[in-house]
Amino acid sequence: MIDTEVLRLRQLRNTALQARAVAQAFGLSRGALACWRIARVVTGTLRAHPHQGYQQGPSELRTLHARGVARLLGLVCRDQSHRLRAVSAQLQRVARELDDARALTWSQDLSDALGRSQLGIRVLIKELNAVARAEDRSANSKAGSRVDARSGDAVGHGASVAAAWPYLAF
Repeated sequence: MIDTEVLRLRQLRNTALQARAVAQAFGLSRGALACWRIARVVTGTLRAHPHQGYQQGPSELRTLHARGVARLLGLVCRDQSHRLRAVSAQLQRVARELDDARALTWSQDLSDALGRSQLGIRVLIKELNAVARAEDRSANSKAGSRVDARSGDAVGHGASVAAAWPYLAF
């Protein structure tokens, strides 16, 4: 394993641990578990390296940073669809770095393990995006079926323009 591959694997591990912290903060255990598997595979690969300096694990400062970012995202993302999209964005970062690491690795076993994780991450991203879209649709349908307080007419789905704007109906 060469220096650039070690750096790429460390970056992948850091990104996976960051995404794991965000998924844990939002209560998405499948996402946290998928990222933990990636970090575990990468850490095992790095610890098997003969050079002592490459065998280091993530630092405590890195862990505190990941938790801080997850808490900050928790404060910013108030509703469920925004939380799902934030986790999906983190998982997409992990998927991009998985692509890079998998394409440029020399080890067939590592490439196979990362490929399996990559498939799982992509399925999870699709599921999170589908649930977020469903949440947005349900929120929009609730907002669209409100009653206009001034005229008492229904505004939104199924309401005509004349009912919503009485002065335009000639």
